[in-house]
Amino acid sequence: MSKIAMPMLAESPASPRDPAPTSRRRPQVLLVTGLSGAGHTTALKILEDIGYEAVDNLPLSLLSALTRSGNGFDRPIAIGVDSRTRDFSADALADQLDRLKADAGSEVRLIFLTCSDETLQRRFTETRRRHPLALDRPIADGIRNERLLMAPLRERADLVVDTTDLAINDLRQVLRGHFTLDRKPGAAIAVVSFSYRHGLPREADLVFDVRFLRNPHYEPSMRDLTGQDAEVGRFVEADPAFGAFFESMTGLLLPLLPCFEREGKSYLTIAIGCTGGRHRSVFTAERLAEWLRNQGQEVSLRHRDVARTAGKEL
Repeated sequence: MSKIAMPMLAESPASPRDPAPTSRRRPQVLLVTGLSGAGHTTALKILEDIGYEAVDNLPLSLLSALTRSGNGFDRPIAIGVDSRTRDFSADALADQLDRLKADAGSEVRLIFLTCSDETLQRRFTETRRRHPLALDRPIADGIRNERLLMAPLRERADLVVDTTDLAINDLRQVLRGHFTLDRKPGAAIAVVSFSYRHGLPREADLVFDVRFLRNPHYEPSMRDLTGQDAEVGRFVEADPAFGAFFESMTGLLLPLLPCFEREGKSYLTIAIGCTGGRHRSVFTAERLAEWLRNQGQEVSLRHRDVARTAGKEL
């Protein structure tokens, strides 16, 4: 894979490469595209670690030759194609996608990476990189033009990943959840706590609001603690409304999970929010993750906004 610096996402230790399966009836082809600066190279590196062959910035004219069934290609492959690519156009990539999906020899999926304009502009400014569509114009012009150019591909995407609030570990979690090569039966589930002050998680499939519970922030002894601390947990759990809510939430999820699996959903994100994303949502997310694991589910847990709200009035 060609290496292009991708410093805009927070660094984290590299994960070991997972062994690729020795044989697959239908090799997987992942096309990675989207907005410049949204994390294409990082995504390809993660997919490479998972076990995919990764190729970045492949000319569209070579795409069908590389992935055509019967040419000895029998490994899962991830291919980066975006506005930097020679001979790129959204229509041409859409045509190639149709041809690849018509080939019964492989399973093809399109991943679209996006990000907020503000974050993209900050990433380009901080790294002093030029936007590929704004070499002699303001960065904002390039971002706007590329968003229009790529809109048809976003509509065609099998998965849209918004990296605005994602660090590398978070992106790795999302991509492993969807595209791991040694998946166990059932959907992988991510539980994330968040603060409504900072907006809903863009990747959320289901959202639960726990702002109706008593807020530990107004107890001086717990203000600087989090929902991972026992004192906060006891306080939240002692709220008369908590038990009934938690029972209702899990009662809703129990019959839904098999339905998601039957529909082929491989990855499900459940978000739980409160005002500050520090106490009530964190405790509830911890309890929900524990409950899901007890149901035999594969679960990851993330507290998105704990660090942001430390010491702030909620």
